[in-house]
Amino acid sequence: MPDWVDDAKTVDAAVYAAIAQTDVPALDSAMRRLTGAADHGKLWFATAAGLSFVGGPNGRRAAARGLLSLGAASAIANLVAKPLTVRARPQRQELETLSQRHVPMPRSSSFPSGHTASAFAFATGAAQILPGLSAPLRAAATLVGYSRVHTGVHFPADVLAGAFLGVSAAEAVNRLLERRASRCPRPTA
Repeated sequence: MPDWVDDAKTVDAAVYAAIAQTDVPALDSAMRRLTGAADHGKLWFATAAGLSFVGGPNGRRAAARGLLSLGAASAIANLVAKPLTVRARPQRQELETLSQRHVPMPRSSSFPSGHTASAFAFATGAAQILPGLSAPLRAAATLVGYSRVHTGVHFPADVLAGAFLGVSAAEAVNRLLERRASRCPRPTA
């Protein structure tokens, strides 16, 4: 393996260890709740429902684009990337003071973070329709990614790869939908 790969793994493990060893009880319950809310896309389905309810036609389009993007990213992360890249989950320290932050350890490969891929896919997809929501949606996606490291189930590199995968999936969905729309113009009234 090239030296840079070993160096990257060392940095990844060091950043994970620094987060894992930092006692921040004020964040522990919030990060546990946030990562739980993002399980199975619940947070993003709720966000899509809110956009659909209060956002009018563009809100419904943003919700649909976000959910299509989430579906694509989730499929790629869980059905393609994880089986191809078997990476062990982090070894968590079971210190009494830090155990309050932990969530159950998933059994799938650690790489990439599916939660993060879904979060960034939804945020990117929805923001393509409602650009004014880009910053808050991406901030929420970033917090979901951090919550996966904070709760001890992912290394930082898993989260970065998940974010890249999510944004890429949303961009691909957007291009496919734009290409389809250019071939099939909407009827004018």
